[in-house]
Amino acid sequence: MNDAKSMGNTDSQDGVKPVILVVDDEETIRFCLQEALAVEGYKVHTEDNGENSLKLIKKIIPDLVMLDLKMPGMNGLDLLKEIKSYDQNILVILLTGHASVDSAVNAMKAGAFDYLEKPFKMEHIKVVIERALSTQSLMREVSRLREKANIACSGDIVAVSKEMKKVFEHVKIIAQSPSSTVLIQGESGTGKELIANYVHMMSARNKYRFMEVNCAALTENLLEAELFGYEKGSFTGASTTGKAGLFEATQRGTMFLDEIGEMSLPLQAKLLRVLQERKFKRVGGIDDINVDVRIVASTNRDLEEEVKKGTFRKDLFYRLRVLPVYLCALRERKDDIIPLVKHYIHTFNKEFHKNINNIPPEVEGALRNYDWPGNVRELKNVVERAVLLSNNSMLSAEHLLLGSETATTESGSGEDTDQSIATVEKLHITEVLKETSWRMTKASKILGINRTTLYNKIKHYDIKQ
Repeated sequence: MNDAKSMGNTDSQDGVKPVILVVDDEETIRFCLQEALAVEGYKVHTEDNGENSLKLIKKIIPDLVMLDLKMPGMNGLDLLKEIKSYDQNILVILLTGHASVDSAVNAMKAGAFDYLEKPFKMEHIKVVIERALSTQSLMREVSRLREKANIACSGDIVAVSKEMKKVFEHVKIIAQSPSSTVLIQGESGTGKELIANYVHMMSARNKYRFMEVNCAALTENLLEAELFGYEKGSFTGASTTGKAGLFEATQRGTMFLDEIGEMSLPLQAKLLRVLQERKFKRVGGIDDINVDVRIVASTNRDLEEEVKKGTFRKDLFYRLRVLPVYLCALRERKDDIIPLVKHYIHTFNKEFHKNINNIPPEVEGALRNYDWPGNVRELKNVVERAVLLSNNSMLSAEHLLLGSETATTESGSGEDTDQSIATVEKLHITEVLKETSWRMTKASKILGINRTTLYNKIKHYDIKQ
């Protein structure tokens, strides 16, 4: 589903238009604005009073609210304050036929983006709206970057438990050293990539690039070419001009080598040279290239055991392990479970336009007592699914499907996992079809599939109207 709050200037990245709410007790004003803005492609809602507007705002989360200053009941200034209290990112433009310097000043102090006097020209309104949405797009980008830089408070890794508080205190110190290598160890799904990004953003290198490379995702030859680049004609398929590698592209920044335990021994030797001498050669090249890049590596393997087995170089291990970080499993920091659940409920409430605000004690107990073999990644997936399938304000135990994330590992086959995924997909499609009154075009758009695929899935799952 699409989240109205993710929208930008005129079109969001997924092509959805911004949502505008018009609040005015004059029917003519509501009608004129709705007609004019709909022609521009905006999705427009209207309300004639403040009380109903607040209820609608919490449901649709508009990008912009245009509201009359003088209305029966809750006036525009009071509604503005309520809106800003609920969500600072919602922009508000006040409209009034009773303009005064005092009211304008009060409106701007309360957080109004602009203040327009009736009667207004529609072309002027459109210009102000475009300017407002452009400003909002910039504000959201700044907010995104700030959240990225302050990842310890973002909720994706919650530092509520004493275990995680200790980790973050350690990481804050590590981040101050801009050149020393860092090795992050922990089970899959514990958030190693977030810690790596935090180290980068809190270091003196944060003005430069953070490059993430999954060492397990590429073959040895492809990984070598990606990391170090290659000269023209160095191998079959090499371009006629050669290509710079990721180390060159990350100059003065941070290179995050995820799953470094999967790297082959020959590549380990080349990486060791980068760490020791700060230089390397491209594939097929003869000239040394100097590089200034901080290495942060991660693995879910026991590298000391890999060293003993001869599959990982001892000298590289100690070079990487200058500043070690160990992330404990979620089952070892249970105080973080419910705060994480609440964070993800908040996130997915916005994404799916839900309003879950209650976790029953028995559900909370089940979440705390579950072993979470997939760690935070599994928890996020479980909450996303539960929020998506919910039809009320309560997180339901029947939607948690605890254990389905790791059914393949435990059963030795994908049968249980396939079955749980199919169950979730069928429920999701059924719910969307009901919400859209079986309007196939709208349902397929929400689901992110075409109409033919939707028809096939309805037939496959035997979904009845």
